[in-house]
Amino acid sequence: MKLNVVLKEPELAYNIVGPFDKNLEVFKTYFGFNLTLVNSEFHTDCENPSIQILMSSVLEKMILIAPSVALSERDVLYMIKLAEANELNDIETLFLKRKHIIINQQGKPIFPKTFTQKVYHEALMNYDMVFGIGPAGTGKTYLAVAKAVSYLKDNKVKKLILTRPAVEAGESLGFLPGDLKEKVDPYLIPLYDALYEFLGFELTTSLMEKGVIEIAPLAYMRGRTLENAFIILDEAQNTTSTQMKMFLTRLGFSSKMVITGDPSQADLPRGVSSGLTEAVNLLSDIEAIKIVHFKRLDVVRNPLVQKILERYES
Repeated sequence: MKLNVVLKEPELAYNIVGPFDKNLEVFKTYFGFNLTLVNSEFHTDCENPSIQILMSSVLEKMILIAPSVALSERDVLYMIKLAEANELNDIETLFLKRKHIIINQQGKPIFPKTFTQKVYHEALMNYDMVFGIGPAGTGKTYLAVAKAVSYLKDNKVKKLILTRPAVEAGESLGFLPGDLKEKVDPYLIPLYDALYEFLGFELTTSLMEKGVIEIAPLAYMRGRTLENAFIILDEAQNTTSTQMKMFLTRLGFSSKMVITGDPSQADLPRGVSSGLTEAVNLLSDIEAIKIVHFKRLDVVRNPLVQKILERYES
């Protein structure tokens, strides 16, 4: 069955369908129906009019964006989710005339991928303290590390400090060999991975040895004033009220501080309230602090992962 969408510029086909038609496969995985491009016309075996309308609306936006951007599977999935939420109207503003945050070690420019990521990136540039709140997979920590590295490369800060609480280790922490940092290092792997992507392994290691980059458990922040630094607290939902107050009051001059976490995923002992939740409630009306809330819509992963999550939640 033909959809009422025609590709008038065939040379743009690759930017739309992707390598080996991977972008069209996203439609099949998400909706369960085939979508093909035949002689500049899109066809589907879907007979559901509402799904056909969704497909057509996404394809029209893809055609509009294609002259400027080669769309990825992630981009297509996000657009489909926006269409379902009736929020697709201004999607071209996210892709056209966009500026990259940083270029990674493979030479790939990193851009905000969702509307909330765009708001978050703007907040990272314009506020000294930013909270990124929401579910895993929304890019909260990844984008914060990207921005921190760009600030370091541009000499806007002299040091990067990345930290997180050690709650996840639980009672077994004391039985692990080494000092506190060595015991907690396995829980800091996502931070290391992001740094390796943006700086490479050798430069990251060198900067850590020089003290330019510091990755440490939250307990190491006590008693310090962090100046001329970009500081990121990850997994902040696992801080206590006392720990959060201690961390927030470390902020010195010429520094930026980013706090990320998902209040619904706290691993604190029963009866202990999350310092992240308390901080957001206490500080939400301070104009100099920006709190960005990510939604499930911002979780852009393989559509199969989305289906798995839906089954577990139901």
